Amino acid sequence: MLRFLVNAFQFTAFQEGESGMLRFTACECYRLGPTDDDGWYGGQCRFSKLAPEWGEFYLVAGGAALLDAPKDWRIMAPPSGQGRHFLFYFRDNTFECVARQCLMDPNPDNALLRTGKKLPEISPADLKPSVVIRRRLCRSQ
Repeated sequence: MLRFLVNAFQFTAFQEGESGMLRFTACECYRLGPTDDDGWYGGQCRFSKLAPEWGEFYLVAGGAALLDAPKDWRIMAPPSGQGRHFLFYFRDNTFECVARQCLMDPNPDNALLRTGKKLPEISPADLKPSVVIRRRLCRSQ
């Protein structure tokens, strides 16, 4: 499970000090990268020119070279061939995870639930290898 403080300054639907909680099923690997917002805007992140906005949560399709670029992945299970690459930009670092699925944690303290955020269904058409950053995953109803 990933628990994080939401950015109430950038996303006004949240209140300061609230947490978001996401659960990843069949996690194969994950990493916390050092790139912060200054690094992203300065082009230091390998997704800086591909992701539309800082501070969002994305599904990454294709771009195996981009997935393999960092060497600090924490391996949880061997690759299944069914894992999806999820990417989240925090204020002070970057979180990535390869897992089968990402779900909202049903904890009543989850600010994502309170604000009506949804994770859209991901169809096979969303995973075209020619598309690196496919879409934002967190969005309002």
